[in-house]
Amino acid sequence: MIKLSVVVPVRDAELYISDALTSLARNARRDFEFIVVDDGSADATGQIIDDFRDDLPGLIALRNDAPVGLADARNLGVSLASGRYLTFMDGDDWIAPGYLADLVGAIERLGCDFVRVDHVQVEGRKRVVHRAPLATREVVLKPRDHILPAGVKTMVDYPYAWAGIYRRDLGDLLTFPGHLHTAEDRPWIWRLHRQASSFGVVSLAGLFYRRMVSGSLTQVGDARQLHFFDAFDLVFADLKEEFAPKAARTFCALLAHHLELGDRFSPELRTRFERRGADALRRLPPGLLAEVRLEPERDQILQRLLETR
Repeated sequence: MIKLSVVVPVRDAELYISDALTSLARNARRDFEFIVVDDGSADATGQIIDDFRDDLPGLIALRNDAPVGLADARNLGVSLASGRYLTFMDGDDWIAPGYLADLVGAIERLGCDFVRVDHVQVEGRKRVVHRAPLATREVVLKPRDHILPAGVKTMVDYPYAWAGIYRRDLGDLLTFPGHLHTAEDRPWIWRLHRQASSFGVVSLAGLFYRRMVSGSLTQVGDARQLHFFDAFDLVFADLKEEFAPKAARTFCALLAHHLELGDRFSPELRTRFERRGADALRRLPPGLLAEVRLEPERDQILQRLLETR
């Protein structure tokens, strides 16, 4: 019987995928499976995955002939998972030895729907531990109770799918909006916290998240960045009134952040992004935008956006 399924979507990561798979091999157990989805890579990623067939027990390798995006690549892996529990890893990250066993131990110890963990952010040789934004640890809690307050960073502001472990019988709650090519984890984490029954946070930081990777969506300023607005349309859809201030503040903060990085956009794309941003702000319920309080610099960015658009 498979206890844990690890879903690893990857595209054009020939420089990093060997590190990722080696770290999985150091975590392998007879009751673990590793579902690696090559999302139409044009480099040597697929060949490197094939080279690990004898070295990574439990490897299930899949390939999309053409890229479908991170969300659908993850969904394909989830659909084939057979483990009691499920976790994620991206193809340019890696995990510490024993990390997966510790993840399984945490969710079995707490007996809840999902467990969230800390992670290590990597930039070159720099390593920084980023903690999940909840000080209460090793306690079973209600996910809906940790969406608010609006003005404080909460668990819905920590959307990383790979920073946790989930009961596979959560079913559709573990799938991502497939039409999104970025920000797909935002509606995902909101839905998980609104609809799941129980969760916990543990002090475990064994996943190493590699930032500033050339070609990653956090670095690329192409039209896929417009999916940020589609993602938050899903967050706001059927949102309970009590959560609207939190969703609005998160959206405004991220919109200002994107605009601060606007130099990565072409002039045409920046115009489209600003237009959609201004339209989205004006669609917020009356009075809600006035309640949003950001840092003065970001407040000014949004005010200028509304005035110029």
